Amino acid sequence: MNQCIEHELAWDCATGNGQAARSLTPFFDNVVATDASDQQIASAEPHPKIEFRVVPAESSGIGTDSVGLITVAQALHWFDIERFFDQACRVLKPGGVLAVWAYERCQVGPECNEVIEKIFAEVESCWPPERDIVEGHYRDVTMPMPEIAVDSFEMQLEWTADEMLSYMRTWSATQRYMQAKGSDPVALFERELSQKWADKKRDLRWPLTLKVGRKAA
Repeated sequence: MNQCIEHELAWDCATGNGQAARSLTPFFDNVVATDASDQQIASAEPHPKIEFRVVPAESSGIGTDSVGLITVAQALHWFDIERFFDQACRVLKPGGVLAVWAYERCQVGPECNEVIEKIFAEVESCWPPERDIVEGHYRDVTMPMPEIAVDSFEMQLEWTADEMLSYMRTWSATQRYMQAKGSDPVALFERELSQKWADKKRDLRWPLTLKVGRKAA
């Protein structure tokens, strides 16, 4: 947050259940959290500093030159990126920061990773084409403003095998597979993963792809 000059208002775009938006509240007076899905907004926990809105990323309704920071977590690849970037340039204050990130495939350990890769391969054809942008680490995404050099980051959690299995069932590719074939692809490897995971929690790491830019002051 030390890259931000202004701390009055932040915009978390494609907020989902508001997790990223809540993380901004210690640093900003107010946060606008938007999502195109009314179901996602309905599932968000209210917060006195956050105003939730159901609007598309490309048409926020936020005032021009009013925002000190825009964040997009694991969602840029679903947008009309050019139109969203136009919107971001409009609403950012001079000197404001745009930060977009996505997480890569999680890493657990060699034995468990091998099984996770089998599940990924089983559903790979069901990923939407937008997923290629994430797999490409946003290399083909050109920020609409000068970029800021950033350090490498990763997300870390401790999960049981059941938590990992539940997570893989939330993948959009898994859901598409189930709809198309009427079966659960995760179940094909559930026993194998559980045996290698053992009855304990394991450390998981998701390397993050992060791109940050600053609007000219």
